[in-house]
Amino acid sequence: MNWNEFKTAAPELAEAGETLFERVGAVMVGTLRKDGSPRISPVEPMFAGGELYLGMMPESLKAQDLLRDGRCTVHNVISDKNAAEGEFKVNGLARNVQDAAERQLYCDELKRKIGWSPEGMPFHLFAVQIHSAGLFQTADDQMTRKVSRWRIGGNVEIARQGVDGKLISTND
Repeated sequence: MNWNEFKTAAPELAEAGETLFERVGAVMVGTLRKDGSPRISPVEPMFAGGELYLGMMPESLKAQDLLRDGRCTVHNVISDKNAAEGEFKVNGLARNVQDAAERQLYCDELKRKIGWSPEGMPFHLFAVQIHSAGLFQTADDQMTRKVSRWRIGGNVEIARQGVDGKLISTND
């Protein structure tokens, strides 16, 4: 499902995700190398036309990974080990965007956002199809985390997680 469909399915989670993804203007993208090992790379996210876009330089290794195997994770950048701002990630499938009108929309929105666009230059563009998402926030007691998880076709599940790693549902 695209970003707008995700926003409909899990609005509070999507709103938190947008805030965290936009906070520093970069996210970390996990892809799979040819040999199956993980690759973590920074990229600038763009929300436009109901999609979460990831634009990449031509022939970059992360783009080559996604062209070969679209499975990916997108995670916000955190500022320290405590991640006081929260952690948000989505897992899904990167769709290689080739449609000229959709690529132009991306270029126009990027130009509006940062004053620059790759229009007229070669670049890779992917739209992330969301399959699952998670939001991790430090709880008020500072000793546990509030964990909000969502999977396509389901509802948001909320739990507390202690230092022992066990999740205790708070959905009741």
